Amino acid sequence: MKKLLLHLDTDISPSTFDQVVAYDSNVDNIIAYGGITVDNVTSHVHGMIFTRSVDNLKNSAIFIGGSNVSASDLVGAAVKRAFFGPMTVSVMLDPNGSNTTAAAIVRKVMTNYDVNDKKVVIIGSGPVGQRTALFFLKEGAGEVVITSRDITRSTAISLQMKSAYGVNITAGEAANDESVNKLLNDAHVAIACGPPGVCVIPQSAWESNDTLEVVADVNAVPPQGIAGLDVMDNGTDKKGIRFYGALTIGNFKMKVHRAAIKSLYESNNQFLNESTIYDIACKITSK
Repeated sequence: MKKLLLHLDTDISPSTFDQVVAYDSNVDNIIAYGGITVDNVTSHVHGMIFTRSVDNLKNSAIFIGGSNVSASDLVGAAVKRAFFGPMTVSVMLDPNGSNTTAAAIVRKVMTNYDVNDKKVVIIGSGPVGQRTALFFLKEGAGEVVITSRDITRSTAISLQMKSAYGVNITAGEAANDESVNKLLNDAHVAIACGPPGVCVIPQSAWESNDTLEVVADVNAVPPQGIAGLDVMDNGTDKKGIRFYGALTIGNFKMKVHRAAIKSLYESNNQFLNESTIYDIACKITSK
């Protein structure tokens, strides 16, 4: 029986990227729909669960994507509500690639590195930055700082994450180079999760730093998010600091994404979100 993947995207056009990865994960066919909302998703779910016997539902799965992470999360909850009894299929939730990317960042940084009790500063408070913060705390980081250009936004996000996950995250402001230098003054790990093509960590911030041990960047569009970093850096030593570039992290992200897709077809009752996707990433060698 063919492995089918229902790709539900909250954007108007379903992501080409996500479909290519699915095919590379040995999915036989993808049924893709864009413009998915909580109001129109149920009929699509029922189309997947009513067409195969319970014993064969493990050959059907759902992927939920989209650039609007909050909207995708709501669709994920609506998908679960559409299931009943044994009539379920496995679901993967990875809007904007945030779960797989954050998992790849943390696992790469932790290649032969112990983050326990270390201070981690994340420049950028979007979905990738938020999940990266969550995973570092899960691994025992002593303090995680998440920043935005406005302290009001990062404070609101830290409070939201405390409510959602029960974690304590320090809010920081990265309004200019001076504030970034100050943030990194006693940090051990620095992660650039800013927008594409924007340098958020100047070279001066790490060259003169006495505490930094590892830095990583997810921005592959020049200029890089960290000045002096190369997209292919893979633990490259520069002045005693290990560097990880966006393409190196991206290559590992692809491994995590493919492994998660493949795991959907092991049973018909999995729900892969940020936590379970990170568990999958931990089983993959990051080298």
